Amino acid sequence: MPALWQVAPGQQLASWGWDDEFVVYNNLSGDTHLLDADSVELLALLQRAPATIETLAAQLTDGVAPDDAAALPDTLAALLAQLKKLYLVESSSTPC
Repeated sequence: MPALWQVAPGQQLASWGWDDEFVVYNNLSGDTHLLDADSVELLALLQRAPATIETLAAQLTDGVAPDDAAALPDTLAALLAQLKKLYLVESSSTPC
């Protein structure tokens, strides 16, 4: 079953950014994290609605080179794993 990813319940994700770096405040833990633009874009998509990696990849393929698009699911999986370690997102199994 594919995992359904979402922002951790109750997470408000206050952020401030400059260039390609963002400071994100985790209101649930009280921690502040320095994230890149890709991670913040991924969090923004998950704030709109929970999604599978496949759905996220489909939303992010516009303007991406074909070789990069093929690697996108693996890249997203790695980013989501990092964000999960920071307690910003969580996953659950969904029926196919």
